[in-house]
This record gives sequence, structure tokens and C-alpha cells, in this order.
Amino acid sequence: MVSLPRLMVAAPASGHGKTTVATGLMAALARAGHTVSGHKVGPDYIDPGYHALATGRPGRNLDPHLVGEERLVPLLLHGAAGADLAVIEGVMGLYDGQIGGDGFASTAHVAAVTRTPVVLVVDISSASRTIAATVHGLCTWSQPPVDVVGVILNKAGSSRHADEVVRSIGDRLPVLGILQRDDGIEAPSRHLGLVPAAERADAAAALDRLASQIAENVDLERVVRLASAAPDLHERPWDPAEALGFDTGVDTLVPRRSTHVASLAARPPMDGTARPARRARIAVAGGRAFTFRYAETVELLRAAGAEVVELDPLTDLRLPEGTTGLYLGGGFPEMHAAELGANERLRREIRTSIARGLPTVAECAGLLYLCESVQGPDGPALPMVGAIDATAAMAPRLTLSYRTATSPTDNLLARAGEQVTGHEFHRTHLTRTHQGDPAWLMPDPAGIATTTLHASYLHTHWAGHPQLARRFVDAARHHRGPDLRHHGDKDAGPGLVDLAVNVFDGPRPVWLDRALTESVTASVTYPDPREAEAAVARRHGRAADDVLATAGAAEAFTLVARLGPWRHPVVVHPQFTEPEVALRAAGHAPGQVVLTHEHGFRLDPDDVPDDADLVIIGNPTNPTGVRHRARTIKDLTRERRLVVVDEAFLDDDAESLAGERIDGLVVLRSLTKIWSIPGIRAGYVLAEPHVVQGLRDLQTPWSVSAPAIAALIATSSDRAIDEARARADELEKRRRHLEEGLAAIEIETVPSTAPYVLARTGEGSREALRRLGFAVRRADTFPGLDNEWVRISARRTAVTDDLLSALRSVHPVLRKPVGIRHSGATVTSLQGNTER
Repeated sequence: MVSLPRLMVAAPASGHGKTTVATGLMAALARAGHTVSGHKVGPDYIDPGYHALATGRPGRNLDPHLVGEERLVPLLLHGAAGADLAVIEGVMGLYDGQIGGDGFASTAHVAAVTRTPVVLVVDISSASRTIAATVHGLCTWSQPPVDVVGVILNKAGSSRHADEVVRSIGDRLPVLGILQRDDGIEAPSRHLGLVPAAERADAAAALDRLASQIAENVDLERVVRLASAAPDLHERPWDPAEALGFDTGVDTLVPRRSTHVASLAARPPMDGTARPARRARIAVAGGRAFTFRYAETVELLRAAGAEVVELDPLTDLRLPEGTTGLYLGGGFPEMHAAELGANERLRREIRTSIARGLPTVAECAGLLYLCESVQGPDGPALPMVGAIDATAAMAPRLTLSYRTATSPTDNLLARAGEQVTGHEFHRTHLTRTHQGDPAWLMPDPAGIATTTLHASYLHTHWAGHPQLARRFVDAARHHRGPDLRHHGDKDAGPGLVDLAVNVFDGPRPVWLDRALTESVTASVTYPDPREAEAAVARRHGRAADDVLATAGAAEAFTLVARLGPWRHPVVVHPQFTEPEVALRAAGHAPGQVVLTHEHGFRLDPDDVPDDADLVIIGNPTNPTGVRHRARTIKDLTRERRLVVVDEAFLDDDAESLAGERIDGLVVLRSLTKIWSIPGIRAGYVLAEPHVVQGLRDLQTPWSVSAPAIAALIATSSDRAIDEARARADELEKRRRHLEEGLAAIEIETVPSTAPYVLARTGEGSREALRRLGFAVRRADTFPGLDNEWVRISARRTAVTDDLLSALRSVHPVLRKPVGIRHSGATVTSLQGNTER
């Protein structure tokens, strides 16, 4: 049994001042020393925001349609834990509920279920004695029966006017207070009702004024006495961990001051199984644009084991570090579209993360934010995230309705055939809808859902459907995203035939070994790369000040990332991911242009955003082996843009730009692959002198070792150029043999010009080959590819034939699941590879 002093604030209809008086009561009682818990009947988000401001505690909702009648008292007790009294604001008129539901979900319904005494608020501005009849009817009409214990008269025109109303009511009902007309204490409104408290700079000052007027004109002591007369409640408080199916270890009634939800994450599941060690980290959108969410949502996420961190899409430039899930609730993105659109850096990162499978839930405002654009009340369409192929604009009328929705498929939150209750509350509509599986049937298809994304206009209260929260946290806990630090050497291992690492598997030339050995012997002074840079310049017909020696291409990527305050850096994918890593490490949020299988992984320069000031592309690309024409790369250059082309695998110099000085173009080369010296870390940059000097100024002194300098000099000779072409010819023969063999067993490949082949061997193929003793490079760590693909290095004929025999044994049983196809190149943004 729990004693909870409480009152319900109700009215004959909307517009009588329930929110003003209820919020004022909460504030006045809190200022009088009481610990007050604020609650709202119905699904509304805005009023609880004012309640939270008044009480200093989260505002709570009590809605039988959203959570079930049986949870109303438990949720009331949970929200009021530690409070002296609870003030519940009703909805609409006292007996008004769901249309056709005979008062279901009305204020009276909730008051009856929670056994809460009712205080009426009546606007008397347009009547006098008739108010008594109205009050009498509300007190005596018992459908359902409620205990009306007092009335507060609002908007009195004068003392004589108020006295007339009080006399007409007589002894039928105590008059607890009289408020005069004062528009200054009313909250401003917009197309979805009141303006949220979080969006009003004057909200706190207005609340202070309201609290003072309530304290002066309402008998607070009598209000507290009436609240204290409320009957005891026999139900147990709602517990988020218990709702999720975790054993709370409680055999008796939970005390009113419930255990802090953070501790609930450590409780074991009821079946005794241990929770996975990895913890989900879920970013929850907040700030002025995203003010709509139920307090229990975050409590359930935490109880399910998630760490919840706030994200303000108006001001935060990046997702919180380590984010494994994203929750975008309701709010007013249409009112903040310009600011949201201006935060391009965050928009790109969210778009990229969702494309990479970041578990994401978006309700209403969240749906709008994920669209390509949204049009506000008075302006043009403005860009949003673009993760969903849809656009939104203001609608001619408000959509406000309870819904019962059915999930058509298994997806991130729900299972096929599962029903939930929710509500819609929006003044926008989608002007172009996404083509894909809907999130709900209501009964018409609505929203979009996949195994990692759930977005729709429907608001759900997860206390009524806690399985949604648990599934979301489970998905976030298991989300890994592409491992951008995964390299081919991680796939290789002892006892395995290595087809994962793209290093030429033949012996190094004797002259190169000799140069390396002699450089170690002569390493008695600090290394000076100038001789090597001059040799590279002669090899490519460039000036010496066009060349910067580097410790492999990896160092060059790091230097480029630090070269400027890049506003919109873009990496063309799928390709070697070290540029992504370097850019993020330098504090940038790189965008992505993801080339697609449908278009042969070929680049159209128009795919690159006009405002990209740094573009990084591989040629040929790793892992596809696609070689872009030199003209295509040149077409990327423009004023105030730096284009970086990685020619690490362009050993035959076909379509190379290394021999040309082009404004805004940087060429990177490395010696790792063709010369079989990955441990030496030798490479170089070719660019305009001012770019080279800028990179040199950022370079760590003596970062290029003596052996690397010796390798650069040795491999720049005419003899070395001839040897490199011979090796490239050999690798081309090996690759063709590999491609022909894969075609013979009907394995799809991407036409390649590199010493490797991207092959669609099917899900599970890499693991199956590994069990047979072969290591191939996984491809699902490259943006734009999934685990149906592997990259296979071109090896000697005998090695390749052994691999093909192994593939013949496993290929027929491999599954090829149907995935989501993307048309054209998709521009997105990023996260954290090195051996290519």
C-alpha cells in the first residue's frame, strides 16, 4: 500500500486554462517547499515540458491507449517516487476521450483508474450563473464516476463578476481560488499547440510570475489537504528493468523512492543468462528542435544496459564518440530547418552512419530530419540528412489521432504481425515517399523500416511496449560498423595460404636488397630525403620541389588531413579507408561518395558535391580494381579544392597523373606492394610546390628512414622502371587467370586492372575458405560493400588453382541474401583500415 497525495486538474473543455493552472500549482507548491511530481493525461509532449520546468523533475504522461489501463497506477507511482504530492493535468474536457470509445483515455477515465480527486478549472470570462450549472453537471455526471473536490475560477472580469459566480456555486463545491484575466501568464502557441518551454527564453520568468499569482490567489494549504485525502494505492510502482523482463530481486512492495535506473543495467535477465559484455551507447536527440520524448524511453534504454548520451542536432557537429545507436524523437524540425540544414557536418555523419547500419529509431520529427529536405511554414525546402529518399512539407491540416499499428515485417523494432498502440501529432506530410518496406500498417503503409532503421510519424510509448526498447538496445549493442582499421594482414595468419595481402609474392631484386642492406650499415647520421626526392622527380619528369618523401602512403594521408581546415572533405568509396581514419583523427567529419555495383563502381565527377574542398580517390581503387580515366580525375579539380589520387597500385603508369603538375592535384605513390617491402614504409607525394611545402611543414622530422630513402632512390632508376613493368605484366597474367577461373565456376567479379579481384563469393565464403586453409580479404569493412564480397590477390598459377578447387567445393552451398540496393552514387559521411 502506498500513500500518494495527488490531485487531477480538469476542465469542461480545452481552452479553460488547465495547463496554466496545473503548471502554476506545481510551481507554487514547489516554491512552498513541496517536492512535486507533474503528470499529464494523454500523449501530449509539450505540457510535460512546462511541468518539468515547474517541478525540477521529468514530466510524465498517463495514457491508457499508449500504455494500457493496467500500467496507469504503476507509472504514476514510478514517476512520483520521492515526491510529496502529484499534480496531474487532464486533457480536453473532463469526460472527453477517444472518439467512439465512450470516454476511454479521458481525464475522468484516468482519474477513476488512479482514484485521484479532481479539481476543476473553469473559464468564467463569458458567463456567470451558468458556470454553476456547468460545475454541477461535471460533478454529477458519473460516466465514469469521479470525485470532484474543488474548483478554481479562471479569467474573472472583475470582483463583482467573480462574486456572482461564487454565490451561484454556493456550498456545492469549494472554490479554491480566483484568477483574473492576464494574458501575460499564457504560453504562446503555434501549429502543434503551445510553444515548448525549451524553445522559450522567457519561460522561467513567465513561470515565476505564474507561480506568484497562483500562490496569491489560490488556497494552497487547502489544495494540499484535498490532495492528502486521496485514497492509498495498492499497486506496485512500474520498474523499467522489470518491464524488460529482468529480475529485480524484489519479493515485496517496492519502496516509493525507486532504485536509480542506472543500477538496473547490472541486473541479470530473469532466465539467468548473462548479458553481453559490450554496452550500447545510444545518442538521443534533444535541444530546441527535438523536445518530444517520454521520460520512460530513456529509463528503459538505460535499464536494458545502454549508456544514453544527449545529442543536439542544432549545435553538435558530430555524433558522440562510440555511438552505436541513434534515437530521434519528436519536436519541431520544420521550425528550425535552417539551423538544422546549416549543420552540414553532422548531417553528413548521420547519413553515413545510417547507410553503414547504425541502428536508428526516428519518430515524427526524427522522420522529417532523415528526409532529403523539409519545407517550413514560411520558406523554401531546406536540406536535411538525406538518409531516407523522401521529402516533407507543411500540410493543410493537423493530423492528430490515436492509432493501432501492425508491423508488416520483421525489422529493427517489431516483428511481423505484432501490434502496438500509438498516436500521430503532426502538421507536415511526406511529399515524396520512400520506396521500401513500411514501418507500420495503420492500416495503410506508413514510414520505412529495415533491420537497422525504423522511421515513421507514429509516436509510441515504450512503457506500453518495452520489447521495442529491448530490441533497439540489443541491435545497438551488437552494432560494430565497418572496421576501418581492418587490413589484409588481419585476415592472413599462420598456416594459411595468403591471398589477402596485396604484396608481390616473388623475391625482391638483388639490387634492391643490396641497397637496403647498405643503407642500414650507413645509418650513422640522421636521414635526409633530398636525394630520394630528386630521384623521384627525375623518374616522373617533375621538379624536385614537386616531391615529398613520406613514410608510406599512410603518413601522406595523415599530412593531407592536417593540411587545412577542411569544411567538406569527401572520400570516394569503396576504397582504402586510411584517408577516412586520418581525417577523423584530425577532427574532420568526412563525407563519402559511395560508388555502386550497379554502375560498375565507376565515378561520375558530378557525383562529388560542388562544395567539397578535399576529394580523395584511389586509382585503381582498392578493393574493386576499377581504373578511372585520367580525364575523369582531372575533371574533379576546381578552384579552392584539393584532389588527392592514390596511385598505390598503378604500377604500369596507364592513366597515371604522376607526370603532370596540375593545379589542385596531389598524387600519392608507395613502394610497398610491387617491391614487396611493406616493412620499410616508403612512399612519396607529387604536388605543386606550395602544397608540398605545406605538407613538409607538418611532417615529423626524420620520419622517412634511411632504408626508405635508399628504396626510393633504387626504385627510381631506369632499371627499376623496367623491372616494375615486368612485374606488372606478370601480375596482370595472374589476375586474368584468377578471373577466368572464377568465371568458370560462375562467381561474379568486378572487372579489374589491379593485382587483385573483387569477387562475389557469397555470405560465409571467407570463413569456409579459411577452414580449408585459404585467407582472402574480407570486403565488408569497405564502405559500400557487404559480406557477400571478398578481395582475392593474384598469385602464382598453382596457388590460384588450389584456391579455385576450394571454391568449387564450397560455392554451391553458400547463401547469397538479398540486400538493399542503392541506385547511383550516394553521398554520405563517416568512421574509423591499413594494410590494403
